[in-house]
Amino acid sequence: MFLVPIPYEESFTTLLDFVKVWLQTLFGSALPYMIMALLVVSAAFSLFDYAFKPEFIRKNRYLSKAFCTTPLYLISKIIGACVGVMVVMGVGPEVVTSADTGGTIIDLCGTLFCILIAFSFVLPFLTDCGIMEFLGVIARPIVRPLFHVPGRASVDLIASWFGAANAAVILTREQYMKGFYTKREAGYIMTNFSLVSVPFCLMVANTIGLDSNFPVFYLCICLVGMTLAVIIARIPPIRTIPDTYREATGKKVAEDRDESKGILAYALESSCKRASEFHGKTVASSGLEVMMGTLFDLIPIVASWGVIALMIATYTPFFDWISYPMGLYLQLFGVQDAFTVAPATLVGFTDMFIPALLIAGTEVAVKTKFIIGVLSLVQIIYLTEVGTVVIKSEVPLNFWKLFVIFLERTLIAIPLIVLFANLIY
Repeated sequence: MFLVPIPYEESFTTLLDFVKVWLQTLFGSALPYMIMALLVVSAAFSLFDYAFKPEFIRKNRYLSKAFCTTPLYLISKIIGACVGVMVVMGVGPEVVTSADTGGTIIDLCGTLFCILIAFSFVLPFLTDCGIMEFLGVIARPIVRPLFHVPGRASVDLIASWFGAANAAVILTREQYMKGFYTKREAGYIMTNFSLVSVPFCLMVANTIGLDSNFPVFYLCICLVGMTLAVIIARIPPIRTIPDTYREATGKKVAEDRDESKGILAYALESSCKRASEFHGKTVASSGLEVMMGTLFDLIPIVASWGVIALMIATYTPFFDWISYPMGLYLQLFGVQDAFTVAPATLVGFTDMFIPALLIAGTEVAVKTKFIIGVLSLVQIIYLTEVGTVVIKSEVPLNFWKLFVIFLERTLIAIPLIVLFANLIY
């Protein structure tokens, strides 16, 4: 479901992505109305819970996951509901309802909705049946010294490459909540291993007219992404996050290997032990808990924060103002049209596809399009997808820390990408 690429429409995808597309086709034109209803229900029940604290919500593990919230997120849910109603019903100011802002976000929420339905009940098979333990032991000798994370993090990386970045972040969050990652490990994996899926990279390459160079384009993404992951692990703010487990769960995994056993034998033993504890009811209970928490808690946050971010990017010169230093930085490395594309280096913080939209169809040099295209896909910290999931999790990474990591990735990546681009253009 997550890792095996299958042929699909002259490209390839995963079975999980195929199910997502099938669900989108199945729901069809009803999907935006379903999203609107979800946003309204989430806001209404969260407001009711906050005002009256009813026991039927507070004492139910599924309902509390979906509707118990803080004042900030309650306001966000209300904004999300208002956005949903305005966009779907076509009422309200164009700054909210246009295809560039609210329309984009409702489409994104629809995609996320379908991913989460397919993802939630498949997740237990990935996390609780032994594959994480098996790959954790096998990959540890490489992953631990390079990235300072457990070997099991390799599953998150592969899941995002072949599936979706937000699916990998949710997977990491659930593993952290269960005590399999420390706070530092979870924060690091979320902000460095949640690379954009291969099909989306191809879509970006097509958008900016580089589809004929896609193999080289994607090779650069992989090389720069791995280099960034090695560097970011060793500098603040990731390095300053406490390397401790979630207090409510503690440590649930031991990485010390019995040296009398071979690595393959120990990997098989560890994975089989984990799989022996798996039961069918785990799929239903764990899957429903993940789905309720993400559908009614995450999607409203994406709707509210996402539309605000896109409104700023689309209708104000804010990114033009703050990107002037980036123009100087690009010029320092000899990038053509440096000040023209400078806003695209920062606007990716709001959404990963906006940089490609900004430079698509422009007269910008091909090499510059290559640089901006690769950069937009290795920045990773996108508020509309990855960022909101990370902030909403219990991992100690707030908005400002995410922005610092975004800037670090951007500043370090640009000279690496320019070097690569100079070798092929």
